[in-house]
This record gives sequence, structure tokens and C-alpha cells, in this order.
Amino acid sequence: MKRTMMMALMAGLFCLAATAHAAAATSGMTAKRINVTGEIVDTWCYVTEIMYALGTAHHQCAVWCAAGGIPVSILGDDGKVYVVLKLEDDGTNVANPAILKIQTHRVTVNGDLFERDGVKYLFVTQVADDKGVVNLTHAENGIQPFGE
Repeated sequence: MKRTMMMALMAGLFCLAATAHAAAATSGMTAKRINVTGEIVDTWCYVTEIMYALGTAHHQCAVWCAAGGIPVSILGDDGKVYVVLKLEDDGTNVANPAILKIQTHRVTVNGDLFERDGVKYLFVTQVADDKGVVNLTHAENGIQPFGE
């Protein structure tokens, strides 16, 4: 029940992303232009700590979650989590094919940051650098969630 509610909430966030940028502008929220470097993460597993959710140990699960509509975030080098609501010019927010291709990659992105109630939302305008999967965690943590 809790998982279903969380998944519905996360999917709802993605559905609203297409109009959120315009709505934020009309409500007085202003975007801050930022660059973020970090790892693309599966928000559900990272936030809930259900399992080890970083790097090669969690790559396949992260792809499945993103394909299923779980929001993707960037765990920045600054330790902050940025929920990605839009990636470049792609209007597909849920199960975005471009997001699936960079899941668990180390990236540097440029975008517009909106903050509300302590949550950081990022509209990525450009993936400036993609180093691929560099966080090799499977040797220490096994393959999550099903083992090797």
C-alpha cells in the first residue's frame, strides 16, 4: 500500500512536469540557473534505502524503476538530491528514453532549479558531460535487488 501510494505520487510529479515550468513562473517562483555534477539515481531506492542504490550494483534496477515511472534524480557532488522533471527538449517525462540511457551515469548538467518546501526540482536544459557508469559498486554490494 505504502509503495503503491509512493509510486502514484512520483508518477504524478512527472505528469505535472510539462506545465510546472510555466506554472512556477506565473506563481512568482523564479528559476535559478545552475550546473550540477553527480550520479543519476533511482529516487525510490535512494530515498527509501530499500537496498543499496548507487552505481553498478543498482544499475539494472534503476533502469527498471525509471521505465516504470519512478522519478529520476541527480545525487550531486554537493550531497543534495535534485529531482529531474524534464531532460533537454524531450517532452516525455515518464519513462523518458533519454533518462533510461543515462541511468547511474556520472553527468554534469545545466538547468533551471526550482525549490519548494525543501525539495529541489531540476529542468535539465543540457547534459554537458556524460562519463558513463563510473561508480563500480557491484563487487562490494552485489547486484541489487536479485544478487549476481
